[in-house]
Amino acid sequence: MKKFLTLELIFLVLFFNISFVRAAETENSLNLTCGGAVLIEQNSGKVLYDHNMHEKLRPASVTKVMTLLLIMEALDSGKISLTDKVPCTEDAHKMGGSQIWLDTKEELTVDEMLKAMCVVSANDCTVAMADFLAGSQETFVNEMNEKAKELGMNDTTFKNCHGIDEDGHLTSAYDIALMSRELLTKHPGITKYTTIYMDTLRDGKSQLVNTNKLVRNYEGCTGLKTGSTSQALFNLSASATRDGLSLIAVIMKGETSKVRFSEASKLLNYGFSNYQYKSLAKAGENAGEYYINKGITNKANAVYKEDYGVLINKKENKNIENNIEIYRNISAPVNIGQKVGEVNYYSEGEKIGTVDLVSKNEIDKYGFGVITNSIYKNWFTLLRQTH
Repeated sequence: MKKFLTLELIFLVLFFNISFVRAAETENSLNLTCGGAVLIEQNSGKVLYDHNMHEKLRPASVTKVMTLLLIMEALDSGKISLTDKVPCTEDAHKMGGSQIWLDTKEELTVDEMLKAMCVVSANDCTVAMADFLAGSQETFVNEMNEKAKELGMNDTTFKNCHGIDEDGHLTSAYDIALMSRELLTKHPGITKYTTIYMDTLRDGKSQLVNTNKLVRNYEGCTGLKTGSTSQALFNLSASATRDGLSLIAVIMKGETSKVRFSEASKLLNYGFSNYQYKSLAKAGENAGEYYINKGITNKANAVYKEDYGVLINKKENKNIENNIEIYRNISAPVNIGQKVGEVNYYSEGEKIGTVDLVSKNEIDKYGFGVITNSIYKNWFTLLRQTH
Protein backbone atom coordinates (compact mmCIF):
# COMPACT_ATOMS: atom_id res chain seq x y z
CA MET A 1 0.00 0.00 0.00
CA LYS A 2 2.83 2.40 0.91
CA LYS A 3 4.63 1.51 -2.30
CA PHE A 4 1.46 2.22 -4.32
CA LEU A 5 0.96 5.61 -2.62
CA THR A 6 4.60 6.52 -3.21
CA LEU A 7 4.32 5.71 -6.93
CA GLU A 8 1.06 7.66 -7.15
CA LEU A 9 2.68 10.67 -5.45
CA ILE A 10 5.66 10.55 -7.83
CA PHE A 11 3.24 10.40 -10.79
CA LEU A 12 1.29 13.44 -9.54
CA VAL A 13 4.47 15.46 -8.96
CA LEU A 14 5.75 14.62 -12.43
CA PHE A 15 2.35 15.39 -13.99
CA PHE A 16 2.08 18.84 -12.38
CA ASN A 17 5.71 19.67 -13.17
CA ILE A 18 5.20 18.76 -16.83
CA SER A 19 1.95 20.76 -16.91
CA PHE A 20 3.69 23.75 -15.37
CA VAL A 21 6.53 23.60 -17.90
CA ARG A 22 4.06 23.38 -20.78
CA ALA A 23 2.12 26.36 -19.40
CA ALA A 24 5.30 28.38 -19.06
CA GLU A 25 6.32 27.55 -22.62
CA THR A 26 2.90 28.61 -23.86
CA GLU A 27 3.13 31.87 -21.94
CA ASN A 28 6.70 32.55 -23.09
CA SER A 29 6.97 30.63 -26.35
CA LEU A 30 9.50 33.15 -27.68
CA ASN A 31 11.81 32.38 -24.74
CA LEU A 32 12.18 35.98 -23.64
CA THR A 33 14.61 36.58 -20.79
CA CYS A 34 13.46 40.09 -19.81
CA GLY A 35 11.45 40.85 -16.68
CA GLY A 36 8.27 41.82 -18.53
CA ALA A 37 7.12 42.25 -22.11
CA VAL A 38 4.07 42.77 -24.27
CA LEU A 39 3.20 43.10 -27.96
CA ILE A 40 0.07 44.98 -29.01
CA GLU A 41 -1.54 46.01 -32.27
CA GLN A 42 -1.51 49.79 -32.32
CA ASN A 43 -4.94 50.55 -33.82
CA SER A 44 -7.04 48.22 -31.68
CA GLY A 45 -4.76 47.87 -28.66
CA LYS A 46 -5.21 44.08 -28.81
CA VAL A 47 -2.56 42.12 -26.90
CA LEU A 48 -0.78 39.68 -29.23
CA TYR A 49 1.89 38.43 -26.80
CA ASP A 50 2.20 38.64 -23.02
CA HIS A 51 5.16 37.89 -20.81
CA ASN A 52 4.64 39.15 -17.23
CA MET A 53 3.04 42.23 -18.77
CA HIS A 54 1.55 43.47 -15.46
CA GLU A 55 4.76 43.07 -13.44
CA LYS A 56 5.51 46.41 -11.74
CA LEU A 57 9.03 47.45 -12.68
CA ARG A 58 11.17 50.58 -12.93
CA PRO A 59 10.66 52.27 -16.32
CA ALA A 60 13.78 54.46 -16.47
CA SER A 61 13.58 56.96 -19.35
CA VAL A 62 10.66 55.17 -21.00
CA THR A 63 8.85 57.39 -18.46
CA LYS A 64 9.32 60.14 -21.04
CA VAL A 65 6.61 58.59 -23.25
CA MET A 66 4.09 60.13 -20.83
CA THR A 67 5.99 63.41 -20.72
CA LEU A 68 5.98 63.52 -24.53
CA LEU A 69 2.27 62.71 -24.59
CA LEU A 70 1.45 65.71 -22.40
CA ILE A 71 3.68 67.97 -24.49
CA MET A 72 2.00 66.82 -27.71
CA GLU A 73 -1.43 67.39 -26.18
CA ALA A 74 -0.40 70.95 -25.32
CA LEU A 75 0.87 71.46 -28.87
CA ASP A 76 -2.18 70.03 -30.61
CA SER A 77 -4.55 72.01 -28.40
CA GLY A 78 -2.73 75.26 -29.20
CA LYS A 79 -1.58 75.83 -25.62
CA ILE A 80 2.02 76.05 -26.85
CA SER A 81 3.73 76.13 -30.24
CA LEU A 82 6.88 74.54 -31.66
CA THR A 83 8.52 77.96 -31.96
CA ASP A 84 7.97 78.93 -28.30
CA LYS A 85 11.23 79.60 -26.46
CA VAL A 86 11.73 77.43 -23.38
CA PRO A 87 14.12 78.69 -20.67
CA CYS A 88 16.47 76.41 -18.79
CA THR A 89 15.47 76.42 -15.13
CA GLU A 90 17.94 75.82 -12.32
CA ASP A 91 16.43 72.37 -11.74
CA ALA A 92 16.91 71.50 -15.40
CA HIS A 93 20.53 72.69 -15.32
CA LYS A 94 21.29 70.46 -12.31
CA MET A 95 19.90 67.27 -13.86
CA GLY A 96 22.20 64.27 -14.21
CA GLY A 97 22.05 61.26 -16.47
CA SER A 98 21.54 61.64 -20.20
CA GLN A 99 21.47 65.33 -21.13
CA ILE A 100 22.64 68.02 -23.54
CA TRP A 101 24.07 70.23 -20.74
CA LEU A 102 21.59 73.09 -20.85
CA ASP A 103 22.76 76.40 -19.43
CA THR A 104 20.51 78.66 -17.36
CA LYS A 105 21.23 81.52 -19.79
CA GLU A 106 20.09 79.37 -22.69
CA GLU A 107 16.70 79.02 -24.39
CA LEU A 108 15.69 76.36 -26.89
CA THR A 109 12.47 76.12 -28.87
CA VAL A 110 9.89 73.46 -28.08
CA ASP A 111 10.87 71.85 -31.39
CA GLU A 112 14.52 71.61 -30.28
CA MET A 113 13.53 70.33 -26.83
CA LEU A 114 11.45 67.55 -28.38
CA LYS A 115 14.31 66.57 -30.63
CA ALA A 116 16.72 66.30 -27.70
CA MET A 117 14.21 64.32 -25.61
CA CYS A 118 13.34 61.84 -28.35
CA VAL A 119 16.79 61.32 -29.83
CA VAL A 120 19.15 61.38 -26.83
CA SER A 121 16.64 61.18 -23.94
CA ALA A 122 17.79 64.52 -22.49
CA ASN A 123 16.76 64.77 -18.83
CA ASP A 124 17.57 68.49 -18.64
CA CYS A 125 15.25 69.26 -21.57
CA THR A 126 12.55 67.07 -20.03
CA VAL A 127 12.62 69.01 -16.75
CA ALA A 128 12.73 72.35 -18.58
CA MET A 129 9.60 71.36 -20.54
CA ALA A 130 7.82 70.20 -17.36
CA ASP A 131 8.55 73.53 -15.67
CA PHE A 132 7.50 75.42 -18.81
CA LEU A 133 4.17 73.61 -19.14
CA ALA A 134 3.08 73.24 -15.51
CA GLY A 135 5.17 75.71 -13.53
CA SER A 136 6.87 72.98 -11.51
CA GLN A 137 7.89 69.34 -11.78
CA GLU A 138 5.53 68.44 -8.94
CA THR A 139 2.49 69.83 -10.75
CA PHE A 140 3.57 68.21 -14.00
CA VAL A 141 3.99 64.78 -12.35
CA ASN A 142 0.48 65.11 -10.90
CA GLU A 143 -0.77 65.66 -14.44
CA MET A 144 1.17 62.59 -15.58
CA ASN A 145 -0.54 60.45 -12.95
CA GLU A 146 -3.95 61.88 -13.82
CA LYS A 147 -3.39 60.99 -17.47
CA ALA A 148 -2.22 57.52 -16.49
CA LYS A 149 -5.43 57.00 -14.54
CA GLU A 150 -7.49 58.25 -17.49
CA LEU A 151 -5.77 55.71 -19.78
CA GLY A 152 -6.38 52.81 -17.38
CA MET A 153 -2.70 52.45 -16.44
CA ASN A 154 -3.47 50.64 -13.20
CA ASP A 155 0.08 49.37 -12.60
CA THR A 156 1.63 52.85 -12.73
CA THR A 157 2.77 55.48 -10.25
CA PHE A 158 4.98 58.29 -11.55
CA LYS A 159 7.29 60.08 -9.12
CA ASN A 160 9.16 62.17 -11.70
CA CYS A 161 9.00 63.20 -15.36
CA HIS A 162 12.39 61.85 -16.49
CA GLY A 163 12.70 58.29 -15.17
CA ILE A 164 15.74 58.43 -12.90
CA ASP A 165 15.29 55.72 -10.26
CA GLU A 166 13.11 56.75 -7.32
CA ASP A 167 11.28 54.61 -4.77
CA GLY A 168 7.72 53.96 -5.87
CA HIS A 169 8.31 55.12 -9.48
CA LEU A 170 6.89 52.02 -11.17
CA THR A 171 4.94 50.86 -14.18
CA SER A 172 4.43 47.72 -16.27
CA ALA A 173 5.04 46.64 -19.86
CA TYR A 174 1.30 46.75 -20.48
CA ASP A 175 0.94 50.29 -19.15
CA ILE A 176 3.88 51.47 -21.25
CA ALA A 177 2.13 49.97 -24.28
CA LEU A 178 -1.06 51.88 -23.36
CA MET A 179 0.64 55.28 -23.20
CA SER A 180 2.75 54.52 -26.27
CA ARG A 181 -0.40 53.70 -28.21
CA GLU A 182 -2.08 56.91 -27.06
CA LEU A 183 0.92 58.95 -28.16
CA LEU A 184 1.22 57.32 -31.58
CA THR A 185 -2.47 57.16 -32.48
CA LYS A 186 -3.56 60.58 -31.17
CA HIS A 187 -0.36 62.48 -31.98
CA PRO A 188 1.35 60.81 -34.97
CA GLY A 189 3.45 63.95 -35.46
CA ILE A 190 5.74 62.64 -32.70
CA THR A 191 7.31 60.25 -35.23
CA LYS A 192 8.94 63.29 -36.88
CA TYR A 193 11.26 63.17 -33.85
CA THR A 194 11.28 59.50 -32.84
CA THR A 195 12.47 58.37 -36.30
CA ILE A 196 15.52 60.67 -36.36
CA TYR A 197 18.72 58.63 -36.25
CA MET A 198 21.29 61.46 -36.37
CA ASP A 199 20.89 65.23 -36.12
CA THR A 200 22.36 68.32 -34.50
CA LEU A 201 21.42 71.23 -32.24
CA ARG A 202 22.95 74.64 -31.52
CA ASP A 203 23.90 75.33 -35.15
CA GLY A 204 25.60 71.99 -35.53
CA LYS A 205 27.66 72.22 -32.34
CA SER A 206 25.73 69.48 -30.51
CA GLN A 207 25.64 66.06 -32.19
CA LEU A 208 22.64 63.79 -31.56
CA VAL A 209 22.54 60.03 -32.18
CA ASN A 210 19.38 58.10 -31.37
CA THR A 211 19.58 55.76 -28.39
CA ASN A 212 17.04 53.53 -30.16
CA LYS A 213 19.14 51.50 -32.58
CA LEU A 214 16.05 49.94 -34.17
CA VAL A 215 15.41 53.29 -35.90
CA ARG A 216 18.35 52.47 -38.13
CA ASN A 217 18.27 48.67 -38.16
CA TYR A 218 14.62 47.60 -38.14
CA GLU A 219 12.43 47.96 -41.24
CA GLY A 220 9.40 50.18 -40.64
CA CYS A 221 10.51 51.37 -37.18
CA THR A 222 8.62 54.47 -36.04
CA GLY A 223 10.20 54.85 -32.58
CA LEU A 224 9.71 55.03 -29.71
CA LYS A 225 11.74 55.33 -26.49
CA THR A 226 14.61 53.68 -24.66
CA GLY A 227 15.46 53.74 -20.97
CA SER A 228 18.11 52.31 -18.68
CA THR A 229 19.44 52.70 -15.15
CA SER A 230 21.46 50.46 -12.83
CA GLN A 231 18.25 49.32 -11.09
CA ALA A 232 15.79 49.31 -13.98
CA LEU A 233 18.30 47.65 -16.32
CA PHE A 234 17.39 48.03 -20.01
CA ASN A 235 13.90 49.02 -21.20
CA LEU A 236 12.38 49.81 -24.58
CA SER A 237 9.08 50.75 -26.17
CA ALA A 238 9.53 49.90 -29.85
CA SER A 239 7.02 50.69 -32.58
CA ALA A 240 6.96 49.72 -36.24
CA THR A 241 4.59 49.70 -39.21
CA ARG A 242 4.60 47.40 -42.24
CA ASP A 243 1.90 46.99 -44.90
CA GLY A 244 -0.63 48.93 -42.82
CA LEU A 245 -0.02 46.87 -39.67
CA SER A 246 1.31 48.92 -36.73
CA LEU A 247 2.76 47.15 -33.69
CA ILE A 248 4.15 48.22 -30.32
CA ALA A 249 6.59 45.95 -28.46
CA VAL A 250 7.64 46.72 -24.89
CA ILE A 251 10.63 45.19 -23.13
CA MET A 252 11.33 45.80 -19.43
CA LYS A 253 14.32 44.77 -17.36
CA GLY A 254 16.41 43.36 -20.17
CA GLU A 255 19.78 42.16 -18.92
CA THR A 256 21.73 44.15 -21.52
CA SER A 257 21.07 46.79 -24.16
CA LYS A 258 21.57 44.13 -26.83
CA VAL A 259 18.91 41.94 -25.18
CA ARG A 260 16.25 44.67 -25.20
CA PHE A 261 16.72 45.32 -28.92
CA SER A 262 16.89 41.65 -29.90
CA GLU A 263 13.83 40.71 -27.83
CA ALA A 264 11.83 43.70 -29.10
CA SER A 265 12.75 42.64 -32.66
CA LYS A 266 11.67 39.11 -31.83
CA LEU A 267 8.27 40.36 -30.66
CA LEU A 268 7.78 42.59 -33.70
CA ASN A 269 8.83 39.78 -36.06
CA TYR A 270 6.32 37.49 -34.37
CA GLY A 271 3.57 40.04 -34.94
CA PHE A 272 4.37 40.74 -38.57
CA SER A 273 4.72 37.01 -39.33
CA ASN A 274 1.38 36.01 -37.79
CA TYR A 275 -0.95 38.97 -38.28
CA GLN A 276 -2.11 41.43 -40.90
CA TYR A 277 -4.27 44.54 -40.82
CA LYS A 278 -7.14 44.68 -43.28
CA SER A 279 -8.48 48.17 -44.01
CA LEU A 280 -12.26 48.14 -44.48
CA ALA A 281 -13.14 51.85 -44.51
CA LYS A 282 -11.41 55.17 -45.13
CA ALA A 283 -12.68 58.41 -43.60
CA GLY A 284 -14.40 60.53 -46.25
CA GLU A 285 -14.70 57.68 -48.75
CA ASN A 286 -18.04 57.45 -50.55
CA ALA A 287 -20.31 54.61 -49.36
CA GLY A 288 -23.44 55.41 -51.39
CA GLU A 289 -26.21 57.96 -51.76
CA TYR A 290 -28.98 58.97 -49.42
CA TYR A 291 -32.23 60.68 -50.32
CA ILE A 292 -33.51 63.92 -48.83
CA ASN A 293 -37.06 65.18 -48.33
CA LYS A 294 -37.78 68.88 -48.89
CA GLY A 295 -34.18 69.72 -49.77
CA ILE A 296 -32.78 71.87 -52.55
CA THR A 297 -31.47 68.57 -53.92
CA ASN A 298 -33.08 65.19 -53.46
CA LYS A 299 -29.93 63.13 -52.95
CA ALA A 300 -26.35 63.46 -51.66
CA ASN A 301 -23.31 61.31 -50.82
CA ALA A 302 -22.93 59.34 -47.59
CA VAL A 303 -19.29 58.90 -46.55
CA TYR A 304 -17.45 56.92 -43.88
CA LYS A 305 -16.97 58.96 -40.72
CA GLU A 306 -13.65 57.36 -39.79
CA ASP A 307 -11.03 54.82 -40.78
CA TYR A 308 -11.81 51.26 -39.82
CA GLY A 309 -10.02 47.95 -40.19
CA VAL A 310 -9.54 44.62 -38.49
CA LEU A 311 -6.62 42.61 -37.25
CA ILE A 312 -6.50 39.20 -38.90
CA ASN A 313 -4.55 36.14 -37.80
CA LYS A 314 -2.97 34.86 -41.01
CA LYS A 315 -3.62 31.26 -39.97
CA GLU A 316 -7.36 31.80 -39.52
CA ASN A 317 -8.10 33.74 -42.73
CA LYS A 318 -11.68 34.63 -41.71
CA ASN A 319 -14.06 36.23 -44.19
CA ILE A 320 -15.29 39.72 -43.36
CA GLU A 321 -18.76 40.76 -44.55
CA ASN A 322 -20.49 44.12 -44.29
CA ASN A 323 -24.06 45.37 -44.22
CA ILE A 324 -24.63 48.98 -45.34
CA GLU A 325 -27.70 50.66 -43.88
CA ILE A 326 -28.60 54.14 -45.18
CA TYR A 327 -31.47 55.81 -43.37
CA ARG A 328 -34.70 56.69 -45.14
CA ASN A 329 -36.94 59.72 -44.65
CA ILE A 330 -34.08 62.14 -44.01
CA SER A 331 -35.45 65.67 -44.18
CA ALA A 332 -33.59 68.88 -44.92
CA PRO A 333 -31.80 70.76 -43.58
CA VAL A 334 -28.85 68.33 -43.34
CA ASN A 335 -25.53 69.36 -41.81
CA ILE A 336 -22.07 68.26 -42.93
CA GLY A 337 -21.10 65.28 -40.78
CA GLN A 338 -24.67 64.47 -39.79
CA LYS A 339 -25.22 60.73 -39.36
CA VAL A 340 -27.23 59.28 -42.24
CA GLY A 341 -26.54 55.58 -41.81
CA GLU A 342 -24.05 52.99 -40.65
CA VAL A 343 -22.05 50.00 -41.81
CA ASN A 344 -21.92 46.86 -39.66
CA TYR A 345 -19.11 44.35 -40.12
CA TYR A 346 -19.41 40.61 -39.44
CA SER A 347 -17.00 37.70 -39.16
CA GLU A 348 -18.34 34.14 -39.09
CA GLY A 349 -21.82 35.61 -38.46
CA GLU A 350 -20.65 37.59 -35.41
CA LYS A 351 -20.72 41.39 -35.40
CA ILE A 352 -17.22 42.79 -34.97
CA GLY A 353 -17.63 46.51 -35.56
CA THR A 354 -19.66 49.49 -36.78
CA VAL A 355 -18.75 52.66 -38.67
CA ASP A 356 -21.12 55.62 -38.98
CA LEU A 357 -22.00 57.05 -42.38
CA VAL A 358 -22.28 60.83 -42.46
CA SER A 359 -23.34 63.48 -44.95
CA LYS A 360 -20.55 64.83 -47.11
CA ASN A 361 -22.53 67.99 -47.91
CA GLU A 362 -24.73 70.56 -46.27
CA ILE A 363 -28.24 70.44 -47.74
CA ASP A 364 -30.53 73.42 -47.21
CA LYS A 365 -34.27 73.13 -46.89
CA TYR A 366 -36.28 73.96 -49.99
CA GLY A 367 -38.13 77.26 -49.54
CA PHE A 368 -38.75 80.78 -50.85
CA GLY A 369 -35.71 82.26 -49.06
CA VAL A 370 -33.37 79.59 -50.40
CA ILE A 371 -34.73 80.01 -53.95
CA THR A 372 -34.31 83.82 -53.77
CA ASN A 373 -30.77 83.48 -52.46
CA SER A 374 -29.93 81.00 -55.21
CA ILE A 375 -31.30 83.40 -57.88
CA TYR A 376 -29.18 86.26 -56.53
CA LYS A 377 -26.05 84.06 -56.49
CA ASN A 378 -26.63 82.94 -60.07
CA TRP A 379 -27.34 86.53 -61.14
CA PHE A 380 -24.09 87.86 -59.65
CA THR A 381 -22.16 84.97 -61.23
CA LEU A 382 -23.60 85.85 -64.65
CA LEU A 383 -22.72 89.54 -64.13
CA ARG A 384 -19.08 88.71 -63.36
CA GLN A 385 -18.86 86.50 -66.43
CA THR A 386 -20.17 89.27 -68.73
CA HIS A 387 -17.68 91.91 -67.52
